Amino acid sequence: MADPIPFSAALRERSSSAHSSSERSGFMADLLEGAGTREDYIALVAQHWFIYDALEAAAKRMRRDPVASVFISDKLTRLPALEADLAFLLGDDWRDRISPLPTTRAYVERIRQVGATWPGGFVAHHYTRYLGDLSGGLFIGRLMARRFGFETNGIGFYLFDEIADPRAFKEVYRAQLDAAPWDADEQERVIGEVLRAYRYNTELFEDLAAAKAEAVA
Repeated sequence: MADPIPFSAALRERSSSAHSSSERSGFMADLLEGAGTREDYIALVAQHWFIYDALEAAAKRMRRDPVASVFISDKLTRLPALEADLAFLLGDDWRDRISPLPTTRAYVERIRQVGATWPGGFVAHHYTRYLGDLSGGLFIGRLMARRFGFETNGIGFYLFDEIADPRAFKEVYRAQLDAAPWDADEQERVIGEVLRAYRYNTELFEDLAAAKAEAVA
């Protein structure tokens, strides 16, 4: 009998389609392919702030959990970088100039819910966001820098100065997923929550596209 597939590999395999679908959404595809504007990028950064504000508040609570705390690292913290980016992009009054879109509000509420009640669910959202940031996010940051003339200001969110080797960091993270004391049912729940996180991402891009269309109508 073949050895069972490691949980991290099963998670990647089961979520790969949802991940690809999210990346191919019209808004994000336009931004990556050159049709998106600086204002589109700023709109995305603003929504990220609400998401990471919720996620990193949940991480503070989950530091007391023996399973979830293993995945939490200060090296991943993104909120200060997002705030610096928004100050650069919008000015010191950026907090008064941004508001969450409908999907962002639902996404944030879900993060708060699982971040208070379910370690596996918190890890699912932590995994979806941060491993994505350490993968495609690094490419996105370089692309936005070239497209909009940024150096480090404006793309700090995508710069992980404290992680010298993102690939090695991700390998350790996946080993931690494989070592998590979850039975088969809990692993299925975690995979389901990762898929839910990807749906939120896809729907957020749809919201951003709709808001842009409404603004120019």
